[in-house]
Amino acid sequence: MRIRLLLFLLPALLCAQSLQDFEKKVTTFTLANGLQFLVIERHDAPVVSFHTYVNAGAVDDPSGSTGLAHMFEHMAFKGTSAIGSKNWLKEKAALDAIERAYDNVEAERNKGFRADKAKLATLEANLKDAIGTADSYVESNEYDRIVESNGGVGMNAGTSEDNTQYFYSFPSNRLELWFLLESERFLRPVLREFYKERDVVREERRMRVESSPQGMLVEALLATAFEAHPYHNFAGGWASDIESFRRTDAEAFFKKYYGPSNLTIAIAGDVDPATAKRMAQKYFGRIPAGPTPPMVRTVEPKQNGEKRVKVASPAQPIMVIGYKRPDQYSGDAPALDLLTEILSGGRTGVLYKEMVRDKQMALAAQAISNYPGSKYPSLFLLFMVPNAGHTLEENEKAAYEILERIKTQPIDAAALQRVKTKLRAGLIEGLASNSGLAETLASYQASFGDWRKVFTELEEYNKVTVEDVQRVAKEYLIETSRTVAWTYAPEGGAK
Repeated sequence: MRIRLLLFLLPALLCAQSLQDFEKKVTTFTLANGLQFLVIERHDAPVVSFHTYVNAGAVDDPSGSTGLAHMFEHMAFKGTSAIGSKNWLKEKAALDAIERAYDNVEAERNKGFRADKAKLATLEANLKDAIGTADSYVESNEYDRIVESNGGVGMNAGTSEDNTQYFYSFPSNRLELWFLLESERFLRPVLREFYKERDVVREERRMRVESSPQGMLVEALLATAFEAHPYHNFAGGWASDIESFRRTDAEAFFKKYYGPSNLTIAIAGDVDPATAKRMAQKYFGRIPAGPTPPMVRTVEPKQNGEKRVKVASPAQPIMVIGYKRPDQYSGDAPALDLLTEILSGGRTGVLYKEMVRDKQMALAAQAISNYPGSKYPSLFLLFMVPNAGHTLEENEKAAYEILERIKTQPIDAAALQRVKTKLRAGLIEGLASNSGLAETLASYQASFGDWRKVFTELEEYNKVTVEDVQRVAKEYLIETSRTVAWTYAPEGGAK
């Protein structure tokens, strides 16, 4: 009944959420330093959501420092020289002392087998003491307390392969406070408690990858599928890199990728655009301009044959199949997105209906259009978990049969139309809240250079035909571009 009602109301909802209507509500401007702003008026409640999009993610991690982009998620709200310190002058001196002590440790470690173990132990103890001294000047969570005491909610950050995002909401009468706090984070950040958070990031890797069969499998898939492009690095970073990178490395990364020309900020809610622009110029205009960082120059070479990799795990068997596909800017991207929905659109998806519901050979079977990112050519994924009494081989064979059928037998036009309708409904749902609106428009503005792509993308979906879906399946879901990864139970159980 709910689906029928949604379909009945959809034309009216789309009319209310049309591009023309949104253009009246959206104000865009770019500061002299290159920072882009989008202000979306929605005066239903005295609340404003803020979304800061940094066009840099794990794909931009320097060689030898994978996981560095993710570190900024942990350093996001550590404060500034004015927020988070009991005595900034003493803390700054202590932070500098940490790096000098670390230099001494690394100098001895770099001697390799000639390193003096006793001397190294003394230097490491000195480093630990220096970190303790700096930490003693930290006013923990002061930034968080300022936000929360002023009615801020939902403060968080996230890192992906392609970007890093920061967000929270405030009562509309705290608009200027947000401009002050957020601009200070980019103007005068202090990466305090860096090595403490580095240990947290290392522990996250243990939990999400080293102790997770799915995490280990995906990491193996990426490392196998991508020979040259940095998409072969798992977003969280390699263990030895995490354990070794320095605060000075992070500061260099910040200087390169966190300049204003690489930032896009969306503000949605009870806000006056003229006031927002004035405050943006006052606070964010203080940040010096800098060069826009370069794109990743490495191009993944053409894959000329299937790759297979298996990962030992005593847990439930899992299989992931990845096919090379073009980036989000390709003219084939809309058809690949629709193919994903046809295969994996919930309970109406072909994979679910055939493998999970009807044949009951799988506990789960789904497709993912872009992985691990979409800014560069990536992977079209199939993910399967076999049911009891069924094997990975059965599931793999069934998945290939479904793909071959799509290539040789045109899909039902009505099914394609249902998928298009679902995508429109998803857009409406995503734009329903201030936070969702700010996130969506900031992401599209940064990724495509125009937030209107949110709406024009629907037009691109509408133009996709049954023949287009069949064509991209034939072109991209082929054996020579395929990488297959699966888990297996090692002999004798866990080692």
